[in-house]
Formats: sequence, C-alpha cells, structure tokens
Amino acid sequence: MNETNADLYNRSAHDWKRTEPILLSDFTARPFVLSWCEPIDGQRVLDLGCGEGYFARQLKQRGATCVEGIDSSKNMIDGAIAAEKAAPLGIRYRVSDAAELSEFRDEEFDLVVAVFLFNYVDQEKMATIMKEIFRVLRRGGRFIFSVPHPFFAFLHEEQPPFYFQRNDVGYFSGRNELFEGRIWRRDGTNVPVRCIHKTLDDYFHTLAAAGFTSLPAVQELHAQPKHLEMDPKFFEPLKDKPLHLAFRINR
Repeated sequence: MNETNADLYNRSAHDWKRTEPILLSDFTARPFVLSWCEPIDGQRVLDLGCGEGYFARQLKQRGATCVEGIDSSKNMIDGAIAAEKAAPLGIRYRVSDAAELSEFRDEEFDLVVAVFLFNYVDQEKMATIMKEIFRVLRRGGRFIFSVPHPFFAFLHEEQPPFYFQRNDVGYFSGRNELFEGRIWRRDGTNVPVRCIHKTLDDYFHTLAAAGFTSLPAVQELHAQPKHLEMDPKFFEPLKDKPLHLAFRINR
C-alpha cells in the first residue's frame, strides 16, 4: 500500500464534505447504524474514523452528552473542525490513530462507533483497535460498527455506483488483501475507498479475542424499495445485493 489511508483522504477530503446524504452508504448504511445507536440522549460517544464529522454531528444532534471524533486524515479533521466552528455543537475532533486511545480512561464511553473504519486496516490492527475499544467502553456500553459486506466485492463488477478491485483472488484466498475501490455520489462524483478484505469469521473471532463475550447482533444492509423509487438509475445496479454489514455488541 504505497499511499497511506491518511494520504488518500487528505487528497479527497473535499469530496466527502456534506450536510445531507449524497454517498451510497449515506442512504443504505448510515441511517440504519444511527437508528441502532439509539438511545443516544445523555451518552458519552467515541466516533472512530469520524472523517469530516457527518455521523458525529448527527449523534450530537440526537442528544449525546459528548462526542469525541478521531480520524487519521488531517484534511478530514480540518473539515470537521470548520463545520463545528460554523455551527457549534460541542464536538471535539482530533487527528489520531484509532489503535492509540491511551488519552482516554478505562470505561470512559457509553457508546463507541466505527462507521466503515475496519475495511481500512488489516486483521492485526483491527484486533488492536477492538481491544482498545473494549477497554474504553463502560460495562454495559455498546460498540456499533459497519463494514462493507464481505461478499460484496465478489458480486459487483468494476462500475458505478460502488466497487472494489478484486485482484483475481477469491473470498477465502483474498483474506487480508487490499482491494482498492471507488464510491459514487448521486451527483456523479466518485471518491476513492479501499477494503482490506475480511471474512465473517474474522469479525466474530476478533470481537471475542478483544474480550466481548456476548453474541453480536448482525444486520445485512442493502438498497431498500424507497431507494429504488427515489433514484432508480443510481440504485438499480445494486438491487437485491448485500452491500454492508452492521454489528452491535455490549461490553
């Protein structure tokens, strides 16, 4: 991986700025993940891989007591800070690595979210991050995250509105392999994304190794009839295909 994740987002940060849904997953994933975060009122929340703050702002607007946003991209965090200055919500953002949470106390948060973070790190780093999440999450607190559906890259050709390059590997042989990709906005702009491929086993085993003992709730997310009705041209190529996975587990 010649270009770091931070570099990739530093050069594309402008195309991620938004105040309303514009990207595929803004319609097909984030609203569901946000609903799973309820109740949010009064919660202390850590948003890992927060980007320019799109999801963090919604958490704060729904009543979170505090929201801490972390991302490795300076330009994305600059965008989040600019949005905070323009319309203050009391969110604190910083450039940092999700695997290094030593600034936070044990059991400091009620809710930790990671919306499309783990597809940017390999299996070893995901394990480190999840162990740190377990540490900073209070007993009974919730950990909610979303990732591309593990099989999605193998179902969709390299074309709009979303794809990953498979590099001629299969579902199991491609484990921990980097797939570069693109995601389209509804206005036709596309932005770079990437996925370090993981299987379902990887997520379940890594959660258990981090210390979580309960069984996570898992939801397969896809384009809904309302999306097809809203914009058939954009969503029709993904009709009846698994797009994302959402996980929710209590400490």
